[in-house]
Amino acid sequence: MARKTILIVEDEKPIREMVTFALGRAGYDLIEASDVSEAFEQLSHKLPDLVLLDWMLPGASGIEFARRMKRDEITRDVPIVMLTARGEEEDKVSGLEAGADDYITKPFSPRELMARIKAVLRRASPDSEGGVIEVAGLRLDPESHRVTGGSVDIEVGPTEFRLLTFFMTHPERVFSRTQLLDRIWGRNAYVEERTVDVHILRLRKALVPSGFDALIQTVRGVGYRLSSKA
Repeated sequence: MARKTILIVEDEKPIREMVTFALGRAGYDLIEASDVSEAFEQLSHKLPDLVLLDWMLPGASGIEFARRMKRDEITRDVPIVMLTARGEEEDKVSGLEAGADDYITKPFSPRELMARIKAVLRRASPDSEGGVIEVAGLRLDPESHRVTGGSVDIEVGPTEFRLLTFFMTHPERVFSRTQLLDRIWGRNAYVEERTVDVHILRLRKALVPSGFDALIQTVRGVGYRLSSKA
């Protein structure tokens, strides 16, 4: 299965290093930030699969960061786990209302943190966490990097594979070219919108032999979607 990327936003270096070490050993890729400004800079380079977010940060708080993430169309689907010393029920409710998916109170053990992260990732992306993704008879295996339609093996390039994975984990949702550039290439990538059209065309051509090319639909004036109906 593809490695998951986690952004940890924590101003206390010992905690950040402990978490980074534990999650790195567990097979996650880690991105670090010590405050909200640095965190948004990191988000502009790469969209993580999950954010570990400290409540108390210098400057803007973790709560404000969570709210801003959830207001942004690009980052609103990224799950958030709050890290905080504030354990009162009212504080937990505030964190969850701001958009956090889970809440872990300091001090915590690496084992507990790992269990929470795995649970949130399963809820956020049940298909990809469970292994093979299937939509309307089209099957994609993230671990073996194989795509099959019926009994036909489908050869796709790495970018087309990422596109198809994204579409299959978000069926029936329409995405603009700009959104696809942000999600697949990264927000700061120097790539023209026309590039999306080129890779969509390549993906459709790869799906033609299996008869699944019609699943990738153009929504005129908006963008593209993957239909869940064969």
